Amino acid sequence: MSDYVIECHNLETAYAASLNRPILNGINCQIKRGEFVVLLGLNGAGKSTLLRSLVGLVPPVKGEIRINDLVMTPQTLPQIRRDVSMLFQGGGLIRQLSALENVLCGRLGARTTWQTFLGFPKRDRLLALELLEQLGLRQLADQKTSLLSGGQQQRVAIARALIQSPQILLADEPITGLDIMASQQVMQTLSKLHTEQGMTIVAVLHDLGIAAKYAQRAIVLNAGRVVYEGLCDNLQAQFAEISS
Repeated sequence: MSDYVIECHNLETAYAASLNRPILNGINCQIKRGEFVVLLGLNGAGKSTLLRSLVGLVPPVKGEIRINDLVMTPQTLPQIRRDVSMLFQGGGLIRQLSALENVLCGRLGARTTWQTFLGFPKRDRLLALELLEQLGLRQLADQKTSLLSGGQQQRVAIARALIQSPQILLADEPITGLDIMASQQVMQTLSKLHTEQGMTIVAVLHDLGIAAKYAQRAIVLNAGRVVYEGLCDNLQAQFAEISS
């Protein structure tokens, strides 16, 4: 079995007329099992597109994606998605549902339409409550998510991603729009999942200081290509090079 849980070989996505090039334009990168990797780059570099392609939301037109040694195809995608959870920018929660109900929505992919009509089994509800407890939100389980703070909403979204028991967590700008305290709570939660559960985490971030503090390694994109892959100790210089 390969050391790498994620591999992209010459990955290219559809041509974007606004950019005058494919959004991803020949991406090559590898991510090891249990790594915390951050994707960085200027706006339009292709960070979120790369993240979405890893869960089959952006189909490649060329190249190959491998997750857990499986080449991504329409046939293997359901199996791949059992191992990968995606945390969307802004959380992507259903605002009129409670925190608990939102977390349970993470189980929908594992249930048939008929099972969904019957409601969620007790073990799913207990697991959802346990996850909320771990994230310091047990007392807010019945609260509508529209009434929660931004940081609390993002932690509910993390619980919803975790109820799938993923091996890999993809986080698209998980702290955008949050204040410093909430950002810190969310990043500490991700860091804990990485250190205590050995989860592979790939996050798109904008803040170089936060990237350097929490991630083991950075992949920097520019114009749809990887321009740097390595430690986070000299990110400022990498960006100075891109911007010049």
